[in-house]
Amino acid sequence: MISSFPPFVNEDSEILILGTMPGATSLAKQEYYGFNQNAFWKIIYSVFAELPVAATFDEKKEVLKQNKIAVWDVLENCERKGSLDIHIKNHKENDFDTFFSEYPKIRKILFNGKESHKYFFRKYGQIEGLEYHVMPSTSPANTMTFEKKLEAWKMALI
Repeated sequence: MISSFPPFVNEDSEILILGTMPGATSLAKQEYYGFNQNAFWKIIYSVFAELPVAATFDEKKEVLKQNKIAVWDVLENCERKGSLDIHIKNHKENDFDTFFSEYPKIRKILFNGKESHKYFFRKYGQIEGLEYHVMPSTSPANTMTFEKKLEAWKMALI
């Protein structure tokens, strides 16, 4: 059984980016999107800061905070071999009812890939007052070009 991290969020957060469950490298590093081949941080820095991406996780989180972005995962825990969402079994979702009552400024959710949306929507459906965007996964398993990923994410983030 593996478990996700606590949410990175504060009272000013307006956008929530949801993954499904951190990959093996991220879990080992205890950092969101810790696998260097994942395009997440490169996209965030391309849209909101300047490349190159900062070396420390604290610096990366500061860019999110400055831009009112929260990050979490749909699943609280699950069983999974490797890092791919298709191998998830015996999952439990995080408590989004409590989360959204504690952070009412969040009005937009960007799902990092179809699987995160699938798990969230199955449990919570369309929550009134929230805008949903299913984004191309930033994972290197998604072979879409970086430029196309960036274009889609930029449109939803801004």
